[in-house]
Amino acid sequence: MTLSAVLLHPEDTVVCLLRDHKEGECAVLLSGTSAALTSDTPMGHKIALRAVVRGDPVIKYGAVIGYATADIAPGAHVHLHNLEGGLR
Repeated sequence: MTLSAVLLHPEDTVVCLLRDHKEGECAVLLSGTSAALTSDTPMGHKIALRAVVRGDPVIKYGAVIGYATADIAPGAHVHLHNLEGGLR
């Protein structure tokens, strides 16, 4: 089994991809695998580890990096189209 994503902090709601992934593929973590990706996602980008509800914080490095602008399903690409920065 070759790792293809990393969870940076145990409280994170996203994982970072270590290589490009295709839609339907699962990211391989030390703890097992993620949900199937909902779209092609490039290396270095984030996918949701678990469901995030619109307005909820997105956690990376154990810290809030922004807030979901839409509901985000497990395995979905988390980026500018569904995440806004700033503190509340």
